[in-house]
Amino acid sequence: MASSLNNYVINVVLFLAIIHFKTTSSSSHHHHHHNNNLKSIHFSLYQHETINKTGYIIVNGIKGNAGVTQTTTPFGTLFVFQDPLTLTSNRSSKLVGIAEGTSITSSLDGLRSISIAKLTLRLKNHKGSVSIVGGTNNVKASDHPIVGGTEDFMFVQGYVTSSPVDLKGLTVVYKIEFHIYWPPYAIQSS
Repeated sequence: MASSLNNYVINVVLFLAIIHFKTTSSSSHHHHHHNNNLKSIHFSLYQHETINKTGYIIVNGIKGNAGVTQTTTPFGTLFVFQDPLTLTSNRSSKLVGIAEGTSITSSLDGLRSISIAKLTLRLKNHKGSVSIVGGTNNVKASDHPIVGGTEDFMFVQGYVTSSPVDLKGLTVVYKIEFHIYWPPYAIQSS
């Protein structure tokens, strides 16, 4: 009796797991297609980071292979930033947002870090913020998943790609590409 009850429970759990997996797989699949009536926006902005003006080293990392340059910081360095986001790579172009966050150098060569940021946006048709987290490579494109949002970006999903544009001089520039999707339950009916 106990053995058949055990088999029944295991079969029910497996059945529910398969249904959940199929539901999750098919619903996450739809988030990447535009033909399923999902609201989405895709756009690019430019982040301008000036050392000791909009970005600061708070804790120096350990001395080792990497020193402090425009692209590297020593392993364990804690860096904070509050950088302007503009429409073009020219710093004097229209300000449409702020990128604020922190990163900790996580590679011994000083080129990679774990980053957490809130990107507050004031666009023509959308206002609010998206929060991102993930690994950043200082000299290559890096994808960061969106983990939350506020105001018009409440419940959004997607990712942000950060790519270096100009790494020379006191101010470095990154192109920030937004790929934002609203799940069906997040879209308010008018």
